Amino acid sequence: MTEPQATAAPQPPASPQSGENPSFVKLAMRNMVRKGRQSLLHFGLTALGLVGFLVLIATLGRPQLPGN
Repeated sequence: MTEPQATAAPQPPASPQSGENPSFVKLAMRNMVRKGRQSLLHFGLTALGLVGFLVLIATLGRPQLPGN
């Protein structure tokens, strides 16, 4: 009698040092490759928000010179 095989989710490839957890950088790079378009969108929105925030702070913090 043969037992039915259970379908399992694909396992991530084992790291060379099996006793050590992969670093956060490796996990982030793996996720970025896996979800490329979404990662680029989030990176772009973050960069745009940061530039907008810096421009806002520079505008509000601009010195008021007399005569101009």
